[in-house]
Amino acid sequence: MKKKISILSSLLLLIVAIVMINPLLAQKPKSDSIKKVTDAKIIDVTTAAEVIDSLVQPKLKLKLHKENAVASYYADKFHNRKTASGAKFDNNKLTAAHKKFPFGTKLKITNPSNKKSVVVTVNDRGPFVKGREIDLSKKAFMMIASNKGSGIQKVTIEIIEE
Repeated sequence: MKKKISILSSLLLLIVAIVMINPLLAQKPKSDSIKKVTDAKIIDVTTAAEVIDSLVQPKLKLKLHKENAVASYYADKFHNRKTASGAKFDNNKLTAAHKKFPFGTKLKITNPSNKKSVVVTVNDRGPFVKGREIDLSKKAFMMIASNKGSGIQKVTIEIIEE
């Protein structure tokens, strides 16, 4: 009996020591998101795919479409509405509206002022405001925006060729 108690207390002591040595084991994550450090800023990365995309920059075959294009983002009122392609619009996905590109076209949108870029898929038509070239989902726009308070941004649009 004393031997069992001695073994159990040794195991308990070992577990306590491990937890004290590595405080990460003692803490439960506050959310499912992963923290990623970029340029001394911490941002939330919500999916494994985004982590992989942010760490691995595949060699994309790009064709320049337009520089200094004006991009805007969808108003929240369009969330969950049907797009021209028939898909339900989701402001939290990486999608875009363009007047001419075929649905499913992948575009690399880059903000030249901060060099941030995002890859979006065209699934809607628009924008229908004079002087604007592309409408981005709110998530895509915020990922590249220099000024999060502004509704428009100058961007470079490149077509990703398969």
